[in-house]
Amino acid sequence: MSEEKEVGFFGQLKNQIITGAGVILTTLGTIFIDEIKSIVGIEDETEQVQGAQQSNQQQQNVVINIPEQKSAETKTVIIKEAAPVAKSTPPKKTDTEKRKEEGLDW
Repeated sequence: MSEEKEVGFFGQLKNQIITGAGVILTTLGTIFIDEIKSIVGIEDETEQVQGAQQSNQQQQNVVINIPEQKSAETKTVIIKEAAPVAKSTPPKKTDTEKRKEEGLDW
């Protein structure tokens, strides 16, 4: 209990570096042991099973039938022009606009 906990950015950074180094060492150890096994001649059974599966897959013929595809139907769209719209009467002017035109702007 006399140890003090490291809190803060550098404490977390230290823990992350240690964890990353552990993962790297574990990966390198696994690769090294696999290489030694392949040199000595002791290999996992999974590699032999995969080789047998690959040879079986090469002997099988796969036939895929794709049905004939029809082209998309074309539709003719006829656009009729609307009759010209009669000019509408301008909106009625308000009292304020009438006064401005007469020059009574304050």
